[in-house]
Amino acid sequence: MRGSGGNIYSLGDNPATMGVSTYPNTATCLLIYSDGKYVFEKRDEHTIGRPKVKTAEGSLSEDDLQKLRSILGNEDLQKITKIEAVEPPSDVVALREAETLDIRINRDGVMQRLIATKERFKVQGTGTAGASTGASTGMDKFLDNAAPYRKTLNPLMKWFGEVEKKSKSSLKESQPKYCMPMIVQ
Repeated sequence: MRGSGGNIYSLGDNPATMGVSTYPNTATCLLIYSDGKYVFEKRDEHTIGRPKVKTAEGSLSEDDLQKLRSILGNEDLQKITKIEAVEPPSDVVALREAETLDIRINRDGVMQRLIATKERFKVQGTGTAGASTGASTGMDKFLDNAAPYRKTLNPLMKWFGEVEKKSKSSLKESQPKYCMPMIVQ
């Protein structure tokens, strides 16, 4: 699942709602079965409680499925057991945006789950009264908890993007089923 938008720290537990508090926001999800069948879901929400959801279903070609198996079989990817969350800086005034990648890989009945988050924070200016006042230096701080793993994750992200492009022409309006709110642990 890949999503972008607002504050991922204010998530709800209702799968019908998006896990961000600012708008617009989007999420794209790709569920792939072992036989190559897949469901691609894209969720856009510009108004609270009114998501526009489109879904495409299909089957991966043998080449696409083999490429995915090769990427998932990468030893470096298999060795990543957990991507540690990072603490926001102490001078944070607000989270401006976040992009989250939630990867779940079934490895012979054992789930490998990786949550990679890129965040952009508005920070408090030097000598300002407090975070609640909202003064800013004009310089944002960026955090990426998966920076050490980006080289390993990039082939999977590129592959995902290719499937996303192929699915665009067959997207049809639907009800939300697969894009669930993110759970930050």
